[in-house]
Amino acid sequence: MKLFSIKSVPTMNWSSDRPLNFKPRFLTLALLCFGLVIFGIGEGLLIASGAGVSPWTVFAQGISISSGWGIGVATFVVGVAVLILWIPMRQTPGIGTILNATIIAAVMEVSLPYLPHPDLYVFRAAEAALGVLLVGLGSGIYLVANLGPGPRDGLMTGLQRITGYPIAYVRTFIEIVVVVLGWLLGGTVGLGTLMFAFGIGPALSIGLHIVKILSSSLVEDSL
Repeated sequence: MKLFSIKSVPTMNWSSDRPLNFKPRFLTLALLCFGLVIFGIGEGLLIASGAGVSPWTVFAQGISISSGWGIGVATFVVGVAVLILWIPMRQTPGIGTILNATIIAAVMEVSLPYLPHPDLYVFRAAEAALGVLLVGLGSGIYLVANLGPGPRDGLMTGLQRITGYPIAYVRTFIEIVVVVLGWLLGGTVGLGTLMFAFGIGPALSIGLHIVKILSSSLVEDSL
């Protein structure tokens, strides 16, 4: 489908001209933060659903089990390792790279107590699915801002540029590899984990498509 064949993050009139930009326009920075808030709510919904954690958390769990490290230390080590992989791919960090970690974590912390924690599994699955869609939409908004991706999104965009494959395929491949490695190391995989692994790539493509359409419509309306 054409919707899932997007091969690069689109550049809009409000996008930054470069990732390493310490004086972005207010609109660009505001939309970056808005996208990260949506992203954080999506992550929070996935956790609140109780249907399973994200593939990268499963990977961190597996490393924690096999190494004896705490889950926080394992998560930190994974993040650093991913950033090191940026070097040969010539990925450029920016304000968005820093805000990715801080805003998403803060939104998750604040929103979790207020998000539903359903008992019926069908509602858990629905909440997890909504979480995946929101992560995709939030990712689309903040990536189009072009102020630097988060560690994992940077790995995705770097591999996409090297391979030339659509973003949806590259992201899905990464998530599946990560969840399989995490499971082999002893991490716990749930329905929500699989929904995220197989759904985040398409959800991100949908998010980028929505952002592109809305941005283009707003430009046309202003003319």
